[in-house]
Amino acid sequence: MPVVLFSLAGHAVTLAEAAAVAAGGLAFCLFLGLAAVLRRSRARSETAAAEALRAEELDRRLRELVRAQSEMSGRVQGMTELLAQRQSELARAVSERLDATSHRLGETLTTAARATHESLTRLAERLVVMEAAEKSLGDLSSQVIALRETLANKQARGAFGQARMEAIVADGLPRGSFAFQHTLSNGRRPDCAIFLPGDPRPLLIDSKFPLEAVTAFREAPTAEARKAAGQRMRTDLLKHVYDVAERYLLPGETQDVALIFVPSESVYAEIAERFDAVVQEAYRLRVVLVSPALLMLAVQVVQAIAKDARMREQADRVRAEVAALVDDVTRLRERVGDLSKHFSQVSDDVGRVLISSDKIARRGLRLEALDFDTPPDRPGSEPRPAD
Repeated sequence: MPVVLFSLAGHAVTLAEAAAVAAGGLAFCLFLGLAAVLRRSRARSETAAAEALRAEELDRRLRELVRAQSEMSGRVQGMTELLAQRQSELARAVSERLDATSHRLGETLTTAARATHESLTRLAERLVVMEAAEKSLGDLSSQVIALRETLANKQARGAFGQARMEAIVADGLPRGSFAFQHTLSNGRRPDCAIFLPGDPRPLLIDSKFPLEAVTAFREAPTAEARKAAGQRMRTDLLKHVYDVAERYLLPGETQDVALIFVPSESVYAEIAERFDAVVQEAYRLRVVLVSPALLMLAVQVVQAIAKDARMREQADRVRAEVAALVDDVTRLRERVGDLSKHFSQVSDDVGRVLISSDKIARRGLRLEALDFDTPPDRPGSEPRPAD
């Protein structure tokens, strides 16, 4: 008879049933523990496999890092040696350039000091001249007064105008191309005769001028006196123009034009401004009034005509000189071409030096930034642009 252990909801639980239930629970607990052990074992296996893979990857990376470090050490050593060599070359070049610059600077300073000394010496000389000019100012005033008195005298004024005209002509023309007091066929003796090349007829110049009428016109105190002085001046000028045209314009013997020399620019300007009718009448009679400046211009024109005549006489010699000049220019062109080739070669050498300098600068920048990912420039390769 089964043994009843206890009653559950009206059901009597026997010892066998309780043992069966306990055995089932124990079996279930054992199953759960076994499953847990299997799960932990599988997890440990997976973890061990992952750790093995991680260790293998870490070992591979360590080997790559060691190899990269060895390559980096070799590159750093090579770049250090190359940089040291380049730095020594650069230091030598800079030292030579500084020596040359110092030498040129010394020469420049010496030249500047010499030029400054010469300038100060000239300045001192000019100050001495200015002091002498200041001392002679009183003498110059007395000379101006004497000149005014000379111009007031008719004979002295004529001699003054003659001397000034002769000085202008003698300074501008060679000997033999002019003559003073040249005698004409009518017995007249003009103050100056200028002979043009290839023409036997001389160009005549008269240096006498009625200055009294001009002085009276300038110094007239009233309008009536100025009007009377102007009429007198017009009459005297026309009379002198008619006399020159009658005495010095000889057909076939003299030039068709004669000159009247006015020894004062201010007087000439006064005549040209206020007595234009007299000037036009003189032009009609082929008589030209000239101031000192206009006479110099006429002398220069005559000198140019004489020079042109001499050039025509020596045309063959000029052509030979031109041919020789062309030969010299041709040789100069050839030599300039050779010099241009030398300059081109020097420019190429300088370009190569600049490329090497750029490479050194880029490698120095990479060394400073520890940037070794970019491979170094190979010999003969094109330079890379700077970062």
